[in-house]
Amino acid sequence: MKLVSILSLVFLLFAHAEQEQVHAGQEHPNLILTVEGVTNMRASLGKVPLFDQSFETAREQVDAEIEAGIDVPIPKDLAGGYTHERHKANFFTMQKAGVLFQITGEEKYAVYIRDMLLEYAEIFPKLGKHPATRSYAPGKFFWQCLNDANWLVYTSQGYDCIYDWLDEETKTRLNTELFRPYADFISIENPRFFNRIHNHSAWGNVAVGMIGLVMDDEELIDRALYAFDIDDSVKLKSDNDGGTIELKGYKEGGFLAQIDHSFSPDGYYTEGPYYQRYAIYPFLVFAQALANKKPGLEILNYRDRLLIKAIYALINQTNAQGEFFPINDAQKGMSLASRELVYAVSMAYHCGGNDPQLLSIIKDQGRVPLDNSGLAAAKAIAEGKAKPYEYKSLELTDGAMGDEGAIGIIRADGLTLVMKYAKHGMGHGHFDRLGFLLYDELGEVIQDYGSARWVNIEHKDGGGYLKENHSWAKETVAHNTLVINKDSQFDHNVKAADKFAGTPYFFLPGDTIQIMSAKELNAYDSIVMQRTMAVVSIEELENPIIIDLFSVQAPENTRYDLPLYYVGGLMSTNQEIETNNSLTPMGTNDGYQHLWQEGQTALEGDVLRFTWFNHGRFFTMNADIREGDELLLTRIGANDPNFNLRRDPGLIHRRKGGNTTFASLYEMHGTYDYASEIPINSFTSVTDLKVLHESADYVAIQFQLKSGELYQFAFSLNDKQENSQHSLTTTMGPLKWKGVYHFKKHINNGKK
Repeated sequence: MKLVSILSLVFLLFAHAEQEQVHAGQEHPNLILTVEGVTNMRASLGKVPLFDQSFETAREQVDAEIEAGIDVPIPKDLAGGYTHERHKANFFTMQKAGVLFQITGEEKYAVYIRDMLLEYAEIFPKLGKHPATRSYAPGKFFWQCLNDANWLVYTSQGYDCIYDWLDEETKTRLNTELFRPYADFISIENPRFFNRIHNHSAWGNVAVGMIGLVMDDEELIDRALYAFDIDDSVKLKSDNDGGTIELKGYKEGGFLAQIDHSFSPDGYYTEGPYYQRYAIYPFLVFAQALANKKPGLEILNYRDRLLIKAIYALINQTNAQGEFFPINDAQKGMSLASRELVYAVSMAYHCGGNDPQLLSIIKDQGRVPLDNSGLAAAKAIAEGKAKPYEYKSLELTDGAMGDEGAIGIIRADGLTLVMKYAKHGMGHGHFDRLGFLLYDELGEVIQDYGSARWVNIEHKDGGGYLKENHSWAKETVAHNTLVINKDSQFDHNVKAADKFAGTPYFFLPGDTIQIMSAKELNAYDSIVMQRTMAVVSIEELENPIIIDLFSVQAPENTRYDLPLYYVGGLMSTNQEIETNNSLTPMGTNDGYQHLWQEGQTALEGDVLRFTWFNHGRFFTMNADIREGDELLLTRIGANDPNFNLRRDPGLIHRRKGGNTTFASLYEMHGTYDYASEIPINSFTSVTDLKVLHESADYVAIQFQLKSGELYQFAFSLNDKQENSQHSLTTTMGPLKWKGVYHFKKHINNGKK
């Protein structure tokens, strides 16, 4: 039995032992808001600027909705359509109206929630499943149960705020005709949705648990915490129609299991930061509600305060603009400004130790949640306690025990380098092991495509994932990692990819030199890949230089494609490019069918130089060349009749052979001022790059700068012990060092 499963069992027993501590009859509100907290918020109005601003914004929004009138339409649309967006606006408004009722005491807000809920209670028994058939688990008000769970998570908060205000007859009707049947629909009638480890199921578990807490329904609360404790043969009765639902194979789930299996001990969420951002809200609101309603459970201390760690993990997976790294199925632009993070960061401050660094993020967010945590954060900001958040280099492990891969993040002088060697990420994962992203302080330098989706934009297939998400965005060639024989990793098989994780090898944060290295042993049969990336500060250069060594052990006649998706415009290359006036797709599958080949050349010389321009500065890749290497200039967009894909440029370094190393240097240099039209330092400082040694055990390179300095970097691929002694014979003489790596400046003896 895994340790996390034992933890869940212990916690379950403890929870039942503490059952007498449940505040079953306590005064409402008692989930996110508390009676004491409301008293403090009322007393603080007009005295705490950021809280006041957030309060006034919410009041303007809700008052506008009240003025417009209640609309509870019969569901018919997908995401982005009117009925979908109307029901979505309704649950957001009810949640805010509940808070406003508690703070102001104005009954118009309670009346609005009551009247809207009665409209929902009227139509709910008459509704079948949503008419759209796109989801594996269609909802009632929405095209998928996931959105129905969203509705219940937010609406339960509004309901909690008016629960004691409602008359008993109305309360009984809502409980029996709307909320309990709705909770059963989400859970019992949709076990595939409810009983598994996934962000969808986390929302489902929390939806059932939140409304259970409002109604003091212990059966629903236990169902949320522990899912169905059943055998495959058990059938559960549905309260909706008197029939039975047979449950087969869906036994792993519940809120505690979600925490156990979805997060690593570092707080990394296996589906990636975009979905961690989405899922963090239900995790935190239910945790906060349990902390208020069932304090004996001490849920915020579960797994060494893992949910608080998860908030820090999210913050650390952002670039200088606060945007999340677009790992896996991610829409670019999602950031710390999202409503989920507005709640999460304030909660982390209030419940996680009053870290003043979090206050600087909250200031940038420009608003706080209208609850105890938001008030505490806003007060601290008003008192001048905020300090800048210190983003550091770190490795975030993946897997429940932290032993299933990781992502590495190196930060240095405005530069952020990310490499992914984590688990696949389940259905939202991409086939991109050992891929990397690079940012400067202004945005992307080398990009990951993210997902092929326009969230909630009805024009684009109802706002859902486009078919190009599978045929392009998930494929290996869409990422900055090695493609073997034009095939995607794991032959594009999610189940196969989920069985294995990347293998972290070495991670060294620091000042002058920072290194991360990882292996991939399973993506392709009989092929071992290892990528080692170092960020090095060199006194002769204005910015740190990035060393990229991609080592491969593979059979002879293997074809390698190493894509690079640079952001900006091509300035120059030292190769003669043959351009194509007639474009054809580069293949028929594995993503190649979506690439145009705009140009190509057989590489000549010793070094490929490729310079592009963006953000007012220049970027150059210098890459080692082998005989027979090719350079292909590509652009996304082939076989895309609906123009669903961005027409981004890229390049592919192609090579054929056996064991090999792709060695590259990335340099950020110079500036260009549009007003003065003066470029400064627009050419690379690197004049030469050589691979001095490559084998299954070592790789060593040497590069020279135009100022004359020579630098050597060597790395042990299989022995990372600090005290190990290493010795190599290279084309430039012997190399000896202690520890996993060697980096040294050498006197130029005139040799090239």
